[in-house]
Amino acid sequence: MKAVVVFRIDRRSGVATYLQIVRQVEQALRMGALEKGDRLPTAAQVAAETKVNPNTTLKAYRELERAGLAEVRQGAGTFITRSLVPPQAAADSPLRTSLVEWLDQARAQGLSGQEADALFRSAHAAVYPPEADTG
Repeated sequence: MKAVVVFRIDRRSGVATYLQIVRQVEQALRMGALEKGDRLPTAAQVAAETKVNPNTTLKAYRELERAGLAEVRQGAGTFITRSLVPPQAAADSPLRTSLVEWLDQARAQGLSGQEADALFRSAHAAVYPPEADTG
């Protein structure tokens, strides 16, 4: 098992805390930071790190379970049941390889990480206009 996910709670975001936890798990699954079989931190661990009520974490975990992303194993913890990494985003996929090569070129041409990110976001907005982006 890999290192545990660390939750960041933004109390000013207007998004319910349990939903922030759900979304962070989903994002970790999309990025491959969490994989099938990984154990999520206990509600007590999340409460200690984020000052969130353990019941809030349990609510988030129940939501993940309803979505088919996690399962609670009595006495053992909550475990990830499937990945959300799209096949084209896998570490060995041609699309990801091309993107890494592009980032290497950006760095070689002197762009900082922030500048490369801004360039990517600009190109992304041109190809995926916000009003047309459904995913």
